[in-house]
Amino acid sequence: MSLIGRFLTIFKAKISKLLDRAEDPRETLDYSYEKQLEMLQQVRRGVADVATSKKRLELQANKLEQSITKLDAQARSALSAGREDLARVALERKKGIQAQLQSLDEQRATLQTEQDKLVSAEQRLTAKVEAFRTQKETIKAQYSAAEAQTRIGEAVSGISEEMTDIGMAMDRAHNKVETMQARAGAIDELLESGALEDLTLGGQDSIDRELAKVTAEADVDAELEALKREIGGGQSGESLGSGETGTAS
Repeated sequence: MSLIGRFLTIFKAKISKLLDRAEDPRETLDYSYEKQLEMLQQVRRGVADVATSKKRLELQANKLEQSITKLDAQARSALSAGREDLARVALERKKGIQAQLQSLDEQRATLQTEQDKLVSAEQRLTAKVEAFRTQKETIKAQYSAAEAQTRIGEAVSGISEEMTDIGMAMDRAHNKVETMQARAGAIDELLESGALEDLTLGGQDSIDRELAKVTAEADVDAELEALKREIGGGQSGESLGSGETGTAS
């Protein structure tokens, strides 16, 4: 096969697949049903045409029979009048008309046979078309139900996928929160231990903080001792004043 031939084969295959995807079986069934109705209508027209032709032959046969009756009467009258020659002419015409009538009878019989066949075919075709219509509607209903079920399934599937994505996003957010909480706790521990410098303290390092703590404690101790001496000195002065008053008295 040539390159062009292979290309055409592939192209036809792709077109066929596209048509299969785009084809709606309900439309195909309706189209087939319409075609069957057209065929049935043609058969019915055929039956009507045959019946019309047979009716024409019957009318012609009636006229011929009337002519035969008339010629027979004429032959009798001519013979009674002694005109054998006229009687012979009338009988000859009668014979010719009888031949025509026989031919018409044969044609009518043929048409009757044809009409019977067409009527039988029309009845069979009508039954088949009606059966196809019932089956068509059943298949269309099944297809519509399957189509609706497919749409519902796709919608549910989409919701499930969306809920799965939401669940995954919530899990990621929860993990991030836990990570940030753990990180904040670790930073607090490092700040408390002095392993991590706290910039909010004006840039002091751990030594500065310890020295400041020692100085603060020394200041507190010195102030406490001074307060004790002050309180102790006051009490001693009061005791001494009380002794001197007693001696004077």
